[in-house]
Amino acid sequence: MSKFKIYLKSILVPVIIGGIVGFLISGSIDYNSLNRPPLSPPSLTFPIIWTILYILMGISYGMLKSNDLVDSKISSIYYLQLFFNFLWPIAFFLLKWRLFAFVWIIILAILIIIMIARFYEKHKTAAWLQVPYLLWTLFATYLNFGIYLLNR
Repeated sequence: MSKFKIYLKSILVPVIIGGIVGFLISGSIDYNSLNRPPLSPPSLTFPIIWTILYILMGISYGMLKSNDLVDSKISSIYYLQLFFNFLWPIAFFLLKWRLFAFVWIIILAILIIIMIARFYEKHKTAAWLQVPYLLWTLFATYLNFGIYLLNR
């Protein structure tokens, strides 16, 4: 498979997954009606940031894939964190399970840290491209917990 196709597929997978979850929760997003903690960004910020992060995620995985650096550990952690990423907004917005979503996003952050460490062993740039994802997830963890506390 050509490098272009590898990168295209690697980018499309997380972007499409993000689009699917966005579609699933679109009628349930109540962010603007919630009491939010300090530093809460406007709702328009989220789809922009997540699209960028999904693209970076795909580029990062594509770097590994195009250089034949993907092994079962890399694939497992990558797709596991993507699965956790997919389910978090469903728990938070669709089901309104704010405390459960908080625990879930902590697990997601741990998976991202493990993913970054595994990527770093194979390709340092691929790992560094995931740092914004980790930072945003940690910020989302703060928002999740703040929203839970302020809206009980």
